[in-house]
Parts: sequence; C-alpha cells; structure tokens
Amino acid sequence: MNQSTTQINRRNFLRLTGITGAGLVMGLSSRANGVEMVENLTNVLESFELHPLVVIEKSGLITIYNSKPEIGQGTFQSIPALIAEELEVSLDKVTIKQTGGEKKFGPGQSAGGSASVRTSYMNLRKVGAAAREMLIKAAAQQWNVPVEECYAADASVFHRPSGKSLSYGALAEAASKIEAPKNPTLKDPKDFKILGKPTPRPDIPSKTDGTAKFGIDASVPGMVYASIERCPVLGSRLVSFDATAAKKVKGVIAVETCERIHGVYKTEGVAVIAENYWAALQGRKALAVKWDHQGFDQFNSKEYEQSLRAAAKEEGAIDHQQGNFDKAFTDAPVKVEAFYETPMVSHSPIEPMNCLASWQEGNKVEIWTSTQVPGRVIGDISSTYGVPAENVKVNMFFNGGGFGRRLYPDYVHEAVQLSKKVGRPVKSIWTREDDTQQGPFRPVTYSALKAGLDANGKAIAFQHKVIAPTLDMQKNYDKTKTNGTMTEGISEQKYEIEHMKNLYVHHYVHLPLAAWRAVTSTTLAFSHECFIDEMAVTAKKDPMAFRLGMLTKDSDTKNLLNKLKEVSNWDKPLPAGWGRGVAQYEFFAGLGGFVVEVSKKGTGVKIQKVYAVIDLGTVVNPDNTRAQVEGAAVMALTAAIKGGISFDKGKTVQSNYHNNPLVRINEMPKVEVHILANGGPTIKGVGEPGLPPFAPALCNAIYAATGKRIRRLPFDINKIV
Repeated sequence: MNQSTTQINRRNFLRLTGITGAGLVMGLSSRANGVEMVENLTNVLESFELHPLVVIEKSGLITIYNSKPEIGQGTFQSIPALIAEELEVSLDKVTIKQTGGEKKFGPGQSAGGSASVRTSYMNLRKVGAAAREMLIKAAAQQWNVPVEECYAADASVFHRPSGKSLSYGALAEAASKIEAPKNPTLKDPKDFKILGKPTPRPDIPSKTDGTAKFGIDASVPGMVYASIERCPVLGSRLVSFDATAAKKVKGVIAVETCERIHGVYKTEGVAVIAENYWAALQGRKALAVKWDHQGFDQFNSKEYEQSLRAAAKEEGAIDHQQGNFDKAFTDAPVKVEAFYETPMVSHSPIEPMNCLASWQEGNKVEIWTSTQVPGRVIGDISSTYGVPAENVKVNMFFNGGGFGRRLYPDYVHEAVQLSKKVGRPVKSIWTREDDTQQGPFRPVTYSALKAGLDANGKAIAFQHKVIAPTLDMQKNYDKTKTNGTMTEGISEQKYEIEHMKNLYVHHYVHLPLAAWRAVTSTTLAFSHECFIDEMAVTAKKDPMAFRLGMLTKDSDTKNLLNKLKEVSNWDKPLPAGWGRGVAQYEFFAGLGGFVVEVSKKGTGVKIQKVYAVIDLGTVVNPDNTRAQVEGAAVMALTAAIKGGISFDKGKTVQSNYHNNPLVRINEMPKVEVHILANGGPTIKGVGEPGLPPFAPALCNAIYAATGKRIRRLPFDINKIV
C-alpha cells in the first residue's frame, strides 16, 4: 500500500472537512490525492449570484431563496415557484432557503395580509426571467452564435440549429458577470409548467416525518431557558418580587425582570432563567410577586360590552358618504335596523411564542425564532437597543401558525433583554396559558346597521356603524376621525345603493390587541352580510337574487355570486328542515364567498355542505389554494361556534384549548372549493379572503332553516331553538 503523505494546509483542510454534502465527496475520483480533492471540491461548490435570490453552483445546484416566511400558507413553494417558472427549472431540482430580513434581499420580507404572492407575482417572475436571459446570453457568447438561436429548458441552454447544450452550472460564472436586464421577456401563461398547476409542497414531507425545524426547535451551545411570569390582570404594574424559593429549584441560575413591548402596551414581567425549561417553569411557579393592578382588576367583559352598546348611540366619524342617507332613510317606506356583536378571540397557533436570542460582544444580537416579520424584528431590535441593523441577525424557521400573532415581536424583545442581562443565549418559551391569557387579542367589534327600502323592496339607503377600539390601542383617540382598519371593507362592497353613510365610533380598551387572520373583515363581514340577508327577507326576496339585483354593473363580486349560484345549485329545492345561506366579502386582501347548507338537528343544526368560491385573477398552486380556503373555513367556524375570549376581574377567563377550543375534525363539514382565475392582471390574496364570508353564510343558512336570526358570536350550534 502506498504510504505517501499529502500535505494539506489548514484552510483547505477546514474547507474539505466542513463540507456537509457527502454525496459530492463520494462522487470524486477515489484516486485523487488530498490537494486534488480540495481543488475539485472548490470548483464544484463555487457559486454565483445571478440575483440575490438566485444562486447557481458550478455543480449545477440551484438555490432559490424564499423571501416570505412560511407560516403554513405555502410560500415555501409558491414564492420560489414564481422564479423557477421563468428560470425554466423544476422545483425538485432546486434547494429552497429562507431569507431572514437581510438587507441584500430587499424590503417586504414578511408574511401578512395575504400579500406574499399578491405583491410579488410580477417582480419575482422578472427575477427568474432576467436570470434565464443572462444564462442564455452567456451560452450564446460562448458558442459565438446569435442569442435568438438559443433557448432555456430543464436547467440548461440549447442551441437550436446545432443541438448543443450547456448546463446552468457550466454557464453560471459567465452569466453572473452579465448585467441583468431591467425588462426581461416573461413567458406566456399558456406555456407555464409550474404556475397554475397542482404542485406538491416541498415542506410537507419534513413536516410529516418530524424533521422540519420550527422556532421552538432552535438550539445553540451554552443556551439557557426562560419562563416569564406576567401579571394575569392585564395592564398591571410590577411592584416587587421574592425569588428566594425560585432560586432553590435545581437548575435555576437567575431571576431577572424584562419588559414586554407591544406597541403602546408595555408591561414588566419576572423571568426565571434555568439550565432547562422544566426548571425555569417550576422556578416561575415558586415566585412571589406583588402587582399594582391600577384598577384593572375591576374590568370584566359584561360591563365593557354594555359600554360598547352605549357608545353605539354616538354619531361617530364618517368613514364613507354618498348621496343623502339621513333623508333617504327617513323617507323610506320600509326600514330595517339590527345590532351585531363579535367577541375578542385569541390567535392560538399550535406553536406557542418562543425566541432564542444571543447578545454578543461588539454590540451584536443573533436571534433564532418563528416570525412573520424578520425585517421588523431587525428594525425593532436595532432602534430599541441601539444596535446597528447590520449587527442584528435573524435565523428563520418554519412558523407553527401565525394568523397575525407573529407580526408582533414582543416575545423577541423579552429574549433579547434577558440575554443581555445574563450574558448567555436565552431561549424564552411561552406556555399555552401565556399565549391564551396574555394576548394580544382580536378586538371586540360591534356593528349598528340601518337600511331603507322602497315599496318594491329595493335598497335605497344603507348605514354600517362600527363600534370598536383601534388595533394600535390609542387611548387619546381623535373621535372626529375614522379608522380604515376598523371599518375595513364596509364601504368597498360593490352593492349599488344610492344613499350611504358608514361611521366609526372609537371605544377604548386597555388590553393588548392585534390583527387576526383577515383583520377586521372577520368581524365586519359577519354583521354586513347577515344584515344584507335581513334586508332581503324584509323585501321578501331570495337572498341571492336580492344581492345580484344590487349588482347591475359588471364586477368581480357579481361574477363570484353567479359562480356560487351555479356550483351550489342554489335554485334547487332543499329537503324539508334544511336551509341555505350565502355571503361574500371583498377587502384589501381579496374576495371570497360561501354558500352553506344546514339541516335541523334536535335543538341545533348540522352543517351539511359548504361551497366556496375564491376570486384570484391568477392562481399559482390550485391545491394549496383549496387547502387555504378549507383552513380559513375551519378557523371561521371555530370563531363562530366556540367560546372566544372573555374577562373577569381583569383576568382572561380562558386558559388553554379545553376552554378555548378549536373545531374538531368530526365537526368540520366538507368544503367544496372553486377557484375563479381568469388570468387577469389583478392578483388577489388567498390566505385570508376565504375566512370573512363563512360565518355570515352559516348564520344566514341557520335563519333559512330555523327562522332564528343570530346576531352575536359565538353561538352554540347545538342550541339554536
């Protein structure tokens, strides 16, 4: 055996032994000596950026970065697909990596408002198209042939006349030196191979077999754990604490205070830090803490709801006005009025809030977490603690649900503060009870509605008055001004009603509030579309025909209702004891609608069938779209028939899934999803528009079956009559 020794310097040794792609090493000649192996590996692994989001290695490996956090909505597939389609490469030949708010990847690295595809569709297609044209140009230059004679397919460039081809890997270096075209030619949608086709999501296998990493799985050497005691009476002030018993728990190493920062809502908590999470939690239970409740221990839901009803008598600020509502309503021969109530709800994602943070020497912070807004995390930490933005690094993981909760980095602030205090990486984990009881919550929203009909049942006057606090929790709010977030969508519906005056009445609450999936449309669609149904019943008209009668002009709403009418066989008589309800809602994120069928079941009803239509303009992955609409229906049903959040003596009554339950699989009806995608220029959202119209469609169906009008959520579906 040859016993000769090959000299390898330290740098090359580290480069060789640091390679994790063992397959690449195995693919090299077994006769190569150490130096040759390093040189070959260097050549194989050398990578080139055609765009910050597109990296191609000489080996042919293609990496596409997903710039939108994956929170279960499918961006891990849909965002890279936009680039891959134009790049002419299938996703199974691509490595997908998640961005973490880094400046090089640009703004907009967030997930919320159903904006991921909606705001990226054209821009990311241009990224892929530009990279494709750069690769084609590089090949044409190498072959010394006209660019027009070359085309890209299956991660290679081909020369039509000769049949010659070069892989993207072979062209990557030369292509990276070519200036990216500003207006690359996009593919004709009829030539799409990925977009618009049912495509398996690449994140599903790992989420199924347990290998997927979520923020709660993050781990670094030397880290410790934190569990934080926050006052159960929300809004209270920390007075003092005794950590004597907590420090006696084996594994506890420190007890520190930290501030929860959620917009204007700021409260101080006491964190027990330990070598393991169990010790941190047990130490927390052993704390003796004194709080100043500042009178908030007198707060309860019943009294707050009464004050909301009283506030409804205020005139309110005008959100939208057309015609002369006051006169038209006064003169109308038929008047309709109703009051609707929706509660606070919690986000309750399956993965509770968590963050691992490390405050490092040199005024640097590194963070490992699940978040919908890595860029905001960087900005918040930088501005709050005086750390240069370039010194804040966010390591992104899959989000185990977000629904708007992970738009707010209060839980990140806590971990960062604690790491700075103890000088070690700190992993803070909220309990399920923390998540449920500490909020932030979707705010209570009440609605007072009025309408005037003429003698023929035509709607001539309409008013929707919203009574609610603001999401930014302003106490000294200028009540002469409206708030577009809190009146979301009520003035944008396409119904043609001549006289309208929609209003907003601000009514403060001291609790931490936050956007919930589909924001305020989740509450306003319920009241708005149920009231439209009340108008139809008063006019003695079919609810579908009544809506379509207010849509004489062409619109997406009219198309959607006609599609719902078709797929649900609306005009087909139902069995005795059954009822059918319809609702639609359009807001900034998009447009969706439902028809729900129910049947009487004892004192309640059973949901028999659900038909959904979502209007997208263009669809990226129809399978994922259907899943998102189905999931939205689950969440909407939960908010409609389960407990919601209430307060007594300043504390959240609910604490965990046993008294803040989710809809179970046996309670969920089949949802038949239909997608309107006509290829138009307007790209609409998917994740949220499927939620708002569900509850009103359900309640309208219940009225049709039982004659019982539901104006308050949640309700017991087993006790209707």
